[in-house]
Amino acid sequence: MRCRCQGLCCVEQITWWAGMVQKLDQKLPVANEYLLLSGGVREGVVDMDLDDLNVYARGTDFDLDFTLLVPALKLHDRNQPVTLDMRHSALCHSWLSLRLFDEGTINKWKDCCNIVDHINGATNYFFSPTLVADWFYESISVVLSEVQKKPQRGMPKVEKVEKNGTIISVILGVGSSRMLYDIVPVVSFKGWPAVAQSWLMENHFWDGKITEEEVISGFYLLPACSCKGRKENEWRLSFARSEVQLKKCISSSLMQAYQACKALIIKLLSRPKAISPYHLRSMMLWSCDRLPANYLAQDDFSAHFLLGLIDDLQHCLVNKMCPNYFIPQCNMLEHLSDETAMLHARKLSSVRSDPAEHLRTAIEHAKAANRLTLDLQRRGSAASLPSPQSDLGDHQSDDRLAKKLQQLVTENPGKSISVFINPDDVTRPHFRIDDKFF
Repeated sequence: MRCRCQGLCCVEQITWWAGMVQKLDQKLPVANEYLLLSGGVREGVVDMDLDDLNVYARGTDFDLDFTLLVPALKLHDRNQPVTLDMRHSALCHSWLSLRLFDEGTINKWKDCCNIVDHINGATNYFFSPTLVADWFYESISVVLSEVQKKPQRGMPKVEKVEKNGTIISVILGVGSSRMLYDIVPVVSFKGWPAVAQSWLMENHFWDGKITEEEVISGFYLLPACSCKGRKENEWRLSFARSEVQLKKCISSSLMQAYQACKALIIKLLSRPKAISPYHLRSMMLWSCDRLPANYLAQDDFSAHFLLGLIDDLQHCLVNKMCPNYFIPQCNMLEHLSDETAMLHARKLSSVRSDPAEHLRTAIEHAKAANRLTLDLQRRGSAASLPSPQSDLGDHQSDDRLAKKLQQLVTENPGKSISVFINPDDVTRPHFRIDDKFF
């Protein structure tokens, strides 16, 4: 629990940086909302390409990881499905023309756009994910340079800042713990995309458990492109906010099986990177729609569910077919070569023949990482023990904040946390956990 509280303390620091980035050139929305997700991009919490990411190991490089979605642009609901420009893109992807925004927004972001002149003389500005990521990394670097000139006591220590493709990975040291944050610049929409409208007409496992309004409250465009798309122009649709809501309706035994299966595929199918944990997440959601609710509610069926997820994954590989849960006509394995698909299918066959042994191996790896973390923390504590009266005020302040955040986390297990911040008063962030504000 202490690590969770420290993680949220780091979020305050990062959102303060984002507020300072807004002050640099007023590009970011003044009243912004950041979505914090438990787990890094490498854990499959969002559908991003993993090939561009450096390899970080839990225990060696970090102890806890998060993903933070930072809206560069926000578009609000106009009481109708949001229509995106998908003429140049594969399914689940889109270009974004700034014609949807006002003249002031266009002027702010011109330098992060690719300009297309039409025959009729009109000029179109296409918001570029690669240029936005470059700008965001440069801006964060400027802010960090200023912050490090005047370090403040009690603030998390910046241990590493790296640009991984269109993601900025930050590792912060808090005491003897290290928190990895994958910060992703996104475009935020209220409402629901027209391309996913038919999905709402189907029956789903969450019907009657949560409202449709909770599920379709918004979506994002991530800075990721399709296999044959243009990286400089193409964005990928993300339903991360909806997935947070759907997770409430999944039984704990199925989630346990999902976590176990994820550990297996991260270890076994890491090279080549054709299968990501996000594919497994999509298959789990499909299984929730397909299987009877009373079966999925069984408390002692985790082993059954694990075998079922392995079987589903193998079926997807053999057929090179993994539909996106929200846009089923989008096959997320369409780009996979026959050779790679069969290679992974054979690896999974070995797991299926003796799943217990492979799971024990994955658990031992996790235990080893935890032991390494504890060892590093003990060394750090021994090397930096404070004098009896040093930093007493800081420890009391940290303790009060930790108790407050611990209470929030305890009362809201597994829920997503959003952070609102006013750049004119960066001392007062406001947490929102689902529909509760603090």
